[in-house]
Amino acid sequence: MPKTGGLGDNLYIGGYNASGDIQQLGRIGGGPALLNMTGIDKAAFERRGGLRDGAIEFTAFFNSDTVTPATHQKLAALPRADVLLTYCRGTTLGDWAASLIGKQVNYDPSRGDDGMLTFAVSAQANGFGIEWGRQLTAGVRTDSAATNGGGVDTTAAASFGGQAYLQVLGFTGTDATVKIQDSADNAVFADVAGFSFTAVTAAPASERIALANTATLRRYLRVATTTTAGFTSLAFSVNVIKNESAGVTF
Repeated sequence: MPKTGGLGDNLYIGGYNASGDIQQLGRIGGGPALLNMTGIDKAAFERRGGLRDGAIEFTAFFNSDTVTPATHQKLAALPRADVLLTYCRGTTLGDWAASLIGKQVNYDPSRGDDGMLTFAVSAQANGFGIEWGRQLTAGVRTDSAATNGGGVDTTAAASFGGQAYLQVLGFTGTDATVKIQDSADNAVFADVAGFSFTAVTAAPASERIALANTATLRRYLRVATTTTAGFTSLAFSVNVIKNESAGVTF
C-alpha cells in the first residue's frame, strides 16, 4: 500500500488555524487503559480495555502578531475550559484527521543556542479519548453561500453511530448551519438526524456532536451548509468518525 510523509498537514485549535506556526507534532495518541483481569488458572496475562484517553502534543514557533491575534495569544491564554483540537493528515477531501477535546496544560518556552524560540504544548483529553476520522472538507473549506460538499466513500454502511468535530475559522454574515448528510449511492443525499451542528453566528468557534451508538450512517458522507438569514463567507473544517463497534458509547 502507498506510504506518505507528513507534508501539508494542518492543526486547528478552537477555531484558529495554527498550522503555519507549528514546528512539529510530538504525540497524537491515546486509547484504552489496560485492565489486568488475569485469573489464577491462566498461563499468561488476560486484559480488558478500560477508560479511553488521548493527547495531542506539539511544538510551536513564537508568533505574536498584535494586529491579528496570532498563535502566541491563543496558546498563552492557557484557558481552564476545554479546547477542541483537530490534526489533519493532509488536506484533501477524505484524508484522515484526529480530533480531541482536552485541557491545554502548558505553554513552555525553549530558546536554543542558535536563538530559535519555540514552545512545547500538551493538550490532555477530557471526557472523550482521541478520535481518528475522515475529513469531510479539504482542510479548510470556505463557502460564500449555502453549499453541498462532495461525498466521501466510507466503504460501507454501519449502524454504530458516529461523532463529528467542527472548527469555524472565519465567518461573515448572520447565520450558517453545518450539517452532515449520508447516501447509499453518492447521488441522493439526506440529512442525518441529530448530525447538525449549532448554528454559526460568529468565529472562531468549535463543537463536537455525537449520535447514539445504534444510529445508521450510510456508505457516503458529505457536509452541507444552510442559512436562514444569509452569510457571505464561512471558513470551516469538519472531521467525522464512523464507529465500527456495537454497544460502545463514545
